[in-house]
Amino acid sequence: MDEVRNPFAPGAGSQPPELAGRDRILQDARIAVQRAIFGKPTQSQILLGLRGVGKTVLLNKIEQIANDHGHLTSMIEAPEGIPLPVLLYPRIHQVLRKLSVIEQAKATAFSAMRALRSFASIFKVEMGDFALSVDPEMGTADSGNIEYDLAELFVRVGEAAKAAGRGWTLLIDEIQYIGEKDYGALIVAIHRTNQKGLPVLFFGAGLPQVAALSGDAKSYAERLFSYPSVGALDQKSAELAIKNPIEVEGERIAVDALHAIVAKTRGYPYFLQEWGYQAWNTADHSPIDAADVDQSSQKALRRLDDGFFRVRFDRLTPREREYVCAMAKLGNGPYKSGDVAEMMKEPPNKLGPMRASIIKKGMIYSPSYGDIDFTVPLFGDYLVRNWIEP
Repeated sequence: MDEVRNPFAPGAGSQPPELAGRDRILQDARIAVQRAIFGKPTQSQILLGLRGVGKTVLLNKIEQIANDHGHLTSMIEAPEGIPLPVLLYPRIHQVLRKLSVIEQAKATAFSAMRALRSFASIFKVEMGDFALSVDPEMGTADSGNIEYDLAELFVRVGEAAKAAGRGWTLLIDEIQYIGEKDYGALIVAIHRTNQKGLPVLFFGAGLPQVAALSGDAKSYAERLFSYPSVGALDQKSAELAIKNPIEVEGERIAVDALHAIVAKTRGYPYFLQEWGYQAWNTADHSPIDAADVDQSSQKALRRLDDGFFRVRFDRLTPREREYVCAMAKLGNGPYKSGDVAEMMKEPPNKLGPMRASIIKKGMIYSPSYGDIDFTVPLFGDYLVRNWIEP
């Protein structure tokens, strides 16, 4: 069929044509941003899930919702090893510039600018093109203790937003890469603005271990945030994610073909987009049938193997590759660390540092004590197909 009209969008963070199965998460976000404007207590959210389940897509949608309801927004994708002050500075500067042109917020925005200048100076943030033409406010956000200083800065930003009748929503993707001390400071800052009834919200997204990291950082984090799980779609939602976009284009898909796509992808959103994309391009005419899906599956797997899976596998050292292959040989996870060690014929304590390194790289995580699993859906199948001898 016409490839130009192909409705599917397999890509990192690409908005799918049908955002199925996420209504509750989006509705909660919609309520939260409106309550924040009115100064009513509300929980921020941290979306938890594996790679490719649509967390980034949801963050982008929540950003749009926040903008639609009077919030200024700051979206950050956290890379490894970059301090939080460096990530926050240009975003907060941008927010304060926007608030500073609103008459009723000029004074509080100026005060927040001075606090930001103090914060940037004490944490040695290279300001460059974002240099502030204000003097620092001595004694504000400049103690050198990031928990105290970030909280003071967030309060100043929240006060400026409140004076303007606006809100501020901070969104951070890949929050598992934020350092422990910085993450703890972020939690304290959100807690402080909550206590003061300021219109500041935080939406994060990260791998499943983030919930435990939050609790480790601050015990009250479990009450401060809600932690929606973003996983594979149920059967009905997965079918809608394929069927509706096709029908919007005036085409059809046979029921058995639809069921085949859901079965092959196990309902994971990124894979649904890939299979839908390939099935559309493979079909000569409507309706797309099961033969089209079978024929397109090899193309879909090849693209995933060469891209989605391979780029992650290439980050591992040879010994780390042996470790994940040993996991895959055990079948479907979660896996016992001791079973992996036995498969590798190594004592479990010797493999501890290697396991920690693979976790740090975001390839595996610990869903519960003593267990490990892949952070990428169907990654074990990829290893079996390409790296494990029959």
